[in-house]
Amino acid sequence: MIGYYVHHHGRGHLSRATAIATALGRPLTGLSSLPAPPDWPGDWVQLPADDADAPVVDAEARGRLHWVPLDHSGLRARMARIAQWIDEHRPDAIVVDVSVEVALLARLHGVPVVTIAMPGDRRDPAHELGYAIAAEIIGAWPPEAGLLGGAPGLAGRVHAVGAISRFAPRAPAPLDARRRVVVLGGAGGDTFTADAVARAREDAPGWEWTHLGANGSWTDDPWSALLGATVVVTHAGESAIAEVAAARRPAIVIPQERPHDEQRCTAAVLADERWPALVQAEWPTTGWSALLERAVALDAGGWQAWNDGRGAERAAAVIAAVSDRGGAR
Repeated sequence: MIGYYVHHHGRGHLSRATAIATALGRPLTGLSSLPAPPDWPGDWVQLPADDADAPVVDAEARGRLHWVPLDHSGLRARMARIAQWIDEHRPDAIVVDVSVEVALLARLHGVPVVTIAMPGDRRDPAHELGYAIAAEIIGAWPPEAGLLGGAPGLAGRVHAVGAISRFAPRAPAPLDARRRVVVLGGAGGDTFTADAVARAREDAPGWEWTHLGANGSWTDDPWSALLGATVVVTHAGESAIAEVAAARRPAIVIPQERPHDEQRCTAAVLADERWPALVQAEWPTTGWSALLERAVALDAGGWQAWNDGRGAERAAAVIAAVSDRGGAR
């Protein structure tokens, strides 16, 4: 048995977990305060929320952890439920995407941990501890992207498996006469407001605009829209970039503020000319026509190196190896 902890902020962790779990093809249980997705290939334990309104005291344990507020009923119930599941099922391994505290809880129960690393500057004490106790670390980026996590202990310990998407990559589709922009927002918050998109539409006559995300029209399945886009304007979240890369569409990437400079780290790598992306520090107020024309000229086939469609399979192989070692003890 394998446990798989899924962080509840945004939806990228969940879509990545589902892709990996499907590729793994072994008995496993999802652990999250999110509800189970309809295509989850196993059992699911919906955990109590640990971020409900409550007094927050020393949440970071004097800078050593990320979220352990004192006398917090939600945190206590959440950790107790995970511990109960471990005791009942004696898993061979637990995948953590992502929580230093859950990784420590599992390891303190004698269970090997596979940690999904995130981009950004992760040199804080909590991340260093979380990475140090992991049996293996998975990075959902290609080896060509270099080390997207800034913790010193990551060097030589990360399996860079490539981007992980819900969708199988497609060969770049030929462009037709219609020019279509898809703005791909997320569930975690972004600066892609309706007003900003409306101004961009006025600044780029001749382009059709579709705005997806929390500030536009929400959809759980943006795939058909991505395939029909001439250019995609997106934030720099890992799942968003993975899906744009799978669709083989040129991109304009606008990183959003996230802890540990997560998206800015990814955007800095994407600014390299080998990738079919134009990186903007913030949402442009003018110049959209020229920017879109520059994006159209990019070779979208360059996304092959970022997402070749086998990232979930490689991640599953790492997890299976850890589970096999755990089961043999």
